[in-house]
Amino acid sequence: MTKILTDIAIGKLKPGAKRYEVPDAGARGLRVVVQPSGRKSFAVRYRNAAGRARKLTLPAGITLAAARKLAADALLEVAQGRDPGSSKRDAKRNASARAADTVERLADQFIEQHAKRKTRENTWRATASIFRRLVVPVWGRRSVHEIVRRDVIDLVEGIAVDRPIAGNRTHAAVSRFFRWLCERDVIAASPCTGVPHPSKEKPRDRVLDDGELLRLWRAAETIGGPAGACIKLLMLTGQRRSEIGRLQWNEVGDDALNLAAARMKGRIGHSVPLSTQAAAIIASMPRAGDHVFGRPVRFDLLKSALDIQMGSIPKWVVHDIRRSVASGMARIGVPVPVIEKILAHRSGTFGGITAVYQRHSFMPEMAAALQKWADHVDRLVSGKSAKVVKLQRR
Repeated sequence: MTKILTDIAIGKLKPGAKRYEVPDAGARGLRVVVQPSGRKSFAVRYRNAAGRARKLTLPAGITLAAARKLAADALLEVAQGRDPGSSKRDAKRNASARAADTVERLADQFIEQHAKRKTRENTWRATASIFRRLVVPVWGRRSVHEIVRRDVIDLVEGIAVDRPIAGNRTHAAVSRFFRWLCERDVIAASPCTGVPHPSKEKPRDRVLDDGELLRLWRAAETIGGPAGACIKLLMLTGQRRSEIGRLQWNEVGDDALNLAAARMKGRIGHSVPLSTQAAAIIASMPRAGDHVFGRPVRFDLLKSALDIQMGSIPKWVVHDIRRSVASGMARIGVPVPVIEKILAHRSGTFGGITAVYQRHSFMPEMAAALQKWADHVDRLVSGKSAKVVKLQRR
């Protein structure tokens, strides 16, 4: 006859040659399981909705009273048409999956499945760098389910203490990351919601004057090789550093660069006429692979080398070259719409409804403007008068 068990009675149960179970009359379905090793545990025997005999093993180390409570809860689930054993297995699987959802593993997926597919190459590379240098060392082994708003604030504000722009870029990167996780139903809500950028940014307005442009050209000549040639081509074309630094031979035409849409900020292909000087620089490069400069140019290393050669000038960055070219062309009389076409700007003169109806390529005007600018740079470098190509007027 089944007896109501007590803690003392359970303590007196002796191990046998085989595992055995002792039912408890104090809780329907509850069993004490005694192993040959002497280890004791609790289990609940029941039949699921399909009438199949099932067993639910209860957590180790619990008291008899706790086991009876859990047995009652399990049988209530059975009465409600659920299977407590299946629920436990699902909970274990979910816990295991959550444990595997580390920031490091999912950040790798984010870079491969989202950033590389949906952003420009220099953008995804910058994002990957942020995660590698600033995010993974801090959060790498943590589950994304554990990251809360306080963690995001601590991370970005800690970076912004001495690197305010890096703090803002990290904020943007982790915000996109957690938004992507929400879209994939990995997490229910982003911990970045409501977290402001840690630093206020001022739009850059640095323009290199003619004297500084001359020093930059001289520095590029001193450095020489593909890196120096790349800087010169930036100065002559006014394109973005990623567009020129990763320029490929299949983008070089007879008289123009035909930059691939995938590499452009606006995802629209862009043709840039080549001045005589720019064409000569490209022609001087040996064909040693797909890239005009042998391989993608490392501007972080190149900038340091340029600073050494240029000496003490007000703080500048490589992107300032593009602004300086645009400002310089305006200064020597190039019309603003032509400058905007050279820079591949989709706003300004060519924004809104104008972009829909204005289909003139401006290639002749751009060619004349870029040749005039290259001749201006020639005069700076040589100190001699250079032939100036008149701009074609519409």
